[in-house]
Amino acid sequence: MYYIGYDIGSSSIKAALVTVKNGKCVALVQEPKVEMEILALKNGWAEQDPERWWKNVCAATQSLIQKTGIASNTIMGIGIAYQMHGLVLVDKAGNSLRNSIIWCDSRAVTIGEKAYQELGEENCKTTLLNSPANFTASKLKWVKENEPELFQKIYKFMLPGDYIAYKLSGVINTTLSGLSEGILWNFKTDSIANELLQHYGIHQTMIPDIVPTFGVQGEVSDAASKITGLPSGIPILYRAGDQPNNALCLNVFKPGELAATGGTSGVIYAVTDKLSVKESSRVNNFAHVNYTNSLARIGKLLCINGSGIQYRWLLNNLKVDSYQEMNSLAQEVPVGADGVQILPFGNGAERMLDNKTVGTHLLNLNLNRHGKAHLCRAALEGIAFAFVYGMEILKSDGITTNVIRVGNDNLFQSPIFSNTIATLIQQEIEVYDTTGAIGAARASGLHKGDFEAYGKLVLENDYLKSFKPDSDSTPYQLAYNNWKKELIHLLKPH
Repeated sequence: MYYIGYDIGSSSIKAALVTVKNGKCVALVQEPKVEMEILALKNGWAEQDPERWWKNVCAATQSLIQKTGIASNTIMGIGIAYQMHGLVLVDKAGNSLRNSIIWCDSRAVTIGEKAYQELGEENCKTTLLNSPANFTASKLKWVKENEPELFQKIYKFMLPGDYIAYKLSGVINTTLSGLSEGILWNFKTDSIANELLQHYGIHQTMIPDIVPTFGVQGEVSDAASKITGLPSGIPILYRAGDQPNNALCLNVFKPGELAATGGTSGVIYAVTDKLSVKESSRVNNFAHVNYTNSLARIGKLLCINGSGIQYRWLLNNLKVDSYQEMNSLAQEVPVGADGVQILPFGNGAERMLDNKTVGTHLLNLNLNRHGKAHLCRAALEGIAFAFVYGMEILKSDGITTNVIRVGNDNLFQSPIFSNTIATLIQQEIEVYDTTGAIGAARASGLHKGDFEAYGKLVLENDYLKSFKPDSDSTPYQLAYNNWKKELIHLLKPH
């Protein structure tokens, strides 16, 4: 018997099949094989056709069944992870009304900032735990202001994962965790954020019914069965945004536990039981997957846009063959990269830097002494320093950490990157080989509520290694202090 999990990303759709008995991954596929297009009609915009996601879900499902040769009626449940903060709009017939405005679209920034001021900073901190910023609610307000005729046709708005669940089941619903990531949940009253909806002129009837994060959320319809190859009637048992789901993949559920990723962007996701918020403009706060009215579990998410994309840019422009070659070059240079520094913030506005667009900065390059190896080391250290700076922000927001678990993605595969972070924060980093689709598939079994057994599955199947702090942290601390001094100088008004 098996569970199937989907990860609805902006680059591709991944699907995984795991065994119900021991959570082992049987197969993992990706559709399409190349990255999906992101449509940018204007500077700062980012859209995708949600129907394209659905077609790729169908193709991935068929590929998975064909690749493994299993009988489809042995699939017992479905889990869905998805790109956060997106906006999907449908009419009464369930037809998509426009392209989805996805997570990296920044058109609604000023709308959210204005609402933050008008609703009151302290009010937003205590009720929404966030600034409305550039999240789903603000994107819907943008549609209301700029596409009024289309707005009148809206029956329901959804997050990307809600849309895929709807296409599978024919039922439109959402989760509390999902509403919180759209800044549509009032944590003070534990109810829909009516004050924000009223401020934006959005009627509550547009919000889908709320279902539990774990539990039966719908069943595969006859129509979806014919297209996907899944049997009719199997339940959708789990749904969550990609970063809460990544924490779930890494068995991060309790206060003091922290998950991190080092992909195109870097993310630090810490779990707390406190509803107090200090850094609402630099840190996002969402209901974690195991949040309940009686057991507060908040995921504090800090994003570093200029992360893996910085290292990929360097790979492309240094004309080296691979990340492995870059990592080897970096090993030739001592801690501190012989004075070369890179501030890796060249991927747009950085929320953790108060939404400033500061760009990438290369400092102290001596054309007679420094070469490729220094640039590789400086880039890895600069991104690692950005993570450490982000963790200092989380600490100021009340986070204490006793466990750090990370995925085995590009940056954390580098000993320099991982050792730098571990040494500066004096905390061991555990590395696991897993993906969002595998975690979503396994989470289908969590409707039974056995989180301890789930944790054992992760440890037994995915644990790879740990990075421990170096015994001598002095050169790391010196290099970080110099880097941080440059960043603070850059952030000062000039």
